[in-house]
Amino acid sequence: MRMIAIGAALLAATLSPSAMAASAPDTRLVSCGEESCLLVSGQRADAASEVRINGHAVPVEGRQTWKVRLPVDTVRAWSAPMARTIDVTVRDPGAAAETTKRADLPIGLLGHVTELASLVIGA
Repeated sequence: MRMIAIGAALLAATLSPSAMAASAPDTRLVSCGEESCLLVSGQRADAASEVRINGHAVPVEGRQTWKVRLPVDTVRAWSAPMARTIDVTVRDPGAAAETTKRADLPIGLLGHVTELASLVIGA
């Protein structure tokens, strides 16, 4: 019985809104008209929470599950040269607390892609 109670408690914690807010943000490259944009998506416990990308407040679409499209030039301007990640901060206005997570950028987005002359795979 004790194992069932522990399992139920773990399941409840996994499905709670605060656990949803703890998931890492996701990024991918999308088309925005004639330019390319970075689509950043994530989750937050409170729809009133502010979302910041590399310290810059961004207007997001959605409530607890949110997304924002940023032109690649904007991401480049807000990031260090050759960056491989961005910082996504969610600030809860009620608790005056914030959580920052790192999100991986698509490979080669802000830097050069190394071209391989050959690739050898051994058994």
